[in-house]
Amino acid sequence: MTYDVDIPSAGRPSLDVLLEALATLDGGPRPGRTLVVFDGDRRRRLPAGVEELRSPGRGPAAARNVGWRASRADWIAFLDDDVVPERDWTARLAEDLDGLGGNVAATQGNVRVPLPDGRRPTDWERNVKGLELAAWATADMAYRRDVLAALGGFDERFPRAYREDADLALRVLRAGYRLVRGRRTVAHPPREHAFLASVRAQAGNADDALMGVLHGPAWRRAAGAPPGRRRSHVATAATGAIAGVAAATGSRRLAAAALGAWAAQTVDFAARRLAPGPRTLPQVAEIAVTSVLIPPAATYHWYAGRLRARRLARPALPAAVLLDRDGTLVRDVPYNGEPDRVVPVADARRALDRLRAAGIPLAVISNQSGVARGLVTREQVDAVNARIEELLGPVGPWLVCTHGPDEGCACRKPAPGLVVEAARALDVTPDRCVVVGDIGADVDAATSAGARAILVPNGKTRPEEVASAPLVAPSLDRAVDLVLSGLIG
Repeated sequence: MTYDVDIPSAGRPSLDVLLEALATLDGGPRPGRTLVVFDGDRRRRLPAGVEELRSPGRGPAAARNVGWRASRADWIAFLDDDVVPERDWTARLAEDLDGLGGNVAATQGNVRVPLPDGRRPTDWERNVKGLELAAWATADMAYRRDVLAALGGFDERFPRAYREDADLALRVLRAGYRLVRGRRTVAHPPREHAFLASVRAQAGNADDALMGVLHGPAWRRAAGAPPGRRRSHVATAATGAIAGVAAATGSRRLAAAALGAWAAQTVDFAARRLAPGPRTLPQVAEIAVTSVLIPPAATYHWYAGRLRARRLARPALPAAVLLDRDGTLVRDVPYNGEPDRVVPVADARRALDRLRAAGIPLAVISNQSGVARGLVTREQVDAVNARIEELLGPVGPWLVCTHGPDEGCACRKPAPGLVVEAARALDVTPDRCVVVGDIGADVDAATSAGARAILVPNGKTRPEEVASAPLVAPSLDRAVDLVLSGLIG
């Protein structure tokens, strides 16, 4: 049994505390690798032996996927970057994993939220305390890597924390696996928060809406999530809106009645939040202000999220999209070894952003025979690839064939090797991939590997290649329309 530790991080100072704790644990097998995946451009200096990876800045789901896909261990132990493992965490983890049957997909650790002594906890601290009862929270969760690969990992349509772990757990249970509780424990100290943090947190209502579309109206009960206050917030926001409209239109009696109802609802909400906590002036002021703002914020994010969820929850999307480089992502400059000559095609950034927003993993498959011909070096090819990612954002692993056309390799398109390698790197099967390219060799490579293909012709595409292609799109962006339609997944 081998395991790696996967830590998605926003670069917070708490990461240093976590890594120091991991370095000083007592007993138990050490992880093979400790992977810190920084979300976007955030960075912190890491100690020796801790590996840094980069995520495209789309939230913890995408960051966790980058980490486990880089691992080859049997188990992936996910930790949030603001937890502190107890000293026996590795020993307890080994006990938790020992002897688990093949039908157990994951084991969850226990979360302890230490609250301050000598005073009652604030509203924010009580919310954090709720993590102790959360089901399947990835604050400390170890998953079998093969299960993650089989189910595609975390759904990157969830851009924030909390619901992406519940979504994965429900998909795992639906697939017939079990999830169990372990004995290991991490501490999750409540961190300092900004004055309006509880208002900004209402953006998570959009993720609740997506959960409802993906898993049905009973998803909270299935995921062990608390019931929430959506109906109450909608009612409060509605009476406030009615009061405003009535006042603006001169309906004084209706405005007064609606305003009274809104005030009663708001006071009740504030009192419920304030009663268990301290009565200090800063706490009272924070609860008073945020109790006014939370209901409309929660209502807005839920309904906006509902609209977005219906658009995102399309069936039969492919497991991955594999893209040709020259002529598809960037203008074809023969044997280009100069990053300054990289020019993306007109709609490349928009097309890739749409695929990333839909949570579809990407990879690039490219013939670069100029290396074999002595016209460019592999280092120059890599520099050009790096420049493409600077302009277009991360595009997943790069699979490059540097052989010449007469070497008889299995990787040079139209052979299927690059497609097969890319699918393996993304932990998917070739038959669930879509290849997008600009010439017949791209289509043939896809077909030989069992993948689907979309041809995006340009001035160098031969008419017979267009005529024989199974699907043709006039641009990369229109090819993405086909991918996201759900009709070719």
